[in-house]
Amino acid sequence: MIVVRSHLSRRSLLTAGGAAAVALGATAVAPSAATAAKPADDPIGTPAEALRQLLDGNRRFTSGHGRHPHQGLTDLHRLAAGQHPFAITVGCADSRVAPEVLFDQGLGDLFDNRVAGNIVDDLLLGSVEFAVEEFGSLLIVVLGHERCGAITATIDAIHTGGAAPGHIGTIVDALRPVVEPVLDRPGDPVENAVRANIVTQVRALSARSTIIAEKVHEGTLRVVGARYDLDNGRVSLVA
Repeated sequence: MIVVRSHLSRRSLLTAGGAAAVALGATAVAPSAATAAKPADDPIGTPAEALRQLLDGNRRFTSGHGRHPHQGLTDLHRLAAGQHPFAITVGCADSRVAPEVLFDQGLGDLFDNRVAGNIVDDLLLGSVEFAVEEFGSLLIVVLGHERCGAITATIDAIHTGGAAPGHIGTIVDALRPVVEPVLDRPGDPVENAVRANIVTQVRALSARSTIIAEKVHEGTLRVVGARYDLDNGRVSLVA
């Protein structure tokens, strides 16, 4: 297997980050890379600690005691020199499912990947692998949510035999193999399909990526599935 090392990815993918640092203004003092790596509070060194950080943040969010950590302009200046997100999210593009908000995290904490239906395709998988290799993130969370519109559109297309308009059909086609087998299960079909999709995408990350699978085997990375409840804001893990 040929592995592209991090210095190549830095040169090709982080050039824009350097330009952004200049644009922030000459008044900001350029921080060292070590300082910018991650906030000094709540050091996170293991996948278990990373997961606990997210679940604790969600409890703060749902209880109305969010800290809204490091979300100011000073934090942005600090992060201009580099980032070190401790977790990666694979979430739905739904406007109600913003990871930094529902996990009560701040700038530089999460490497977000969001697309309708939280589908792991080749492009998204490359983005996740980049974060794993470049930043050493400790956790990947596949975050689905109740009443997912992409799942609902897929079920409608299956039941009616119709086709979704435009490129929405690409989403439906990707979700169809996940959704179709669970439509005859007892219970709410959308909820059943949401959970099935979370499990499927979690498995896909390790099954399709040697980079991720090796880190998981070493114990330096964990991949989990989670479901976000739109009614109460709680995130629960999905086996």
